[in-house]
Amino acid sequence: MREIAKAQLTVGLLAFFATMWELVIHLGNFTNILVFFGVLLLQLVVLLVLAYILIALLEWVHVFDLRTNAVLTLVVLVTFRMLATIGLG
Repeated sequence: MREIAKAQLTVGLLAFFATMWELVIHLGNFTNILVFFGVLLLQLVVLLVLAYILIALLEWVHVFDLRTNAVLTLVVLVTFRMLATIGLG
């Protein structure tokens, strides 16, 4: 597996687990457990896709190395998810 693919997968999963606690806290708001797992799966897919796109764009521009791009992407994804939670909540 290429280093960029490893970084994209790792950053997506780290962002998912860093923001998953918000959904677990609001588990009581979901009337159906299948809806909860659907939202959880959707969040995982969205964060993986966004991590893939952001790291690919940063690698395409060649401003920083892969490690710096991965850290920047992780910060952006977690911040984006937290702001989305604050805005919707």
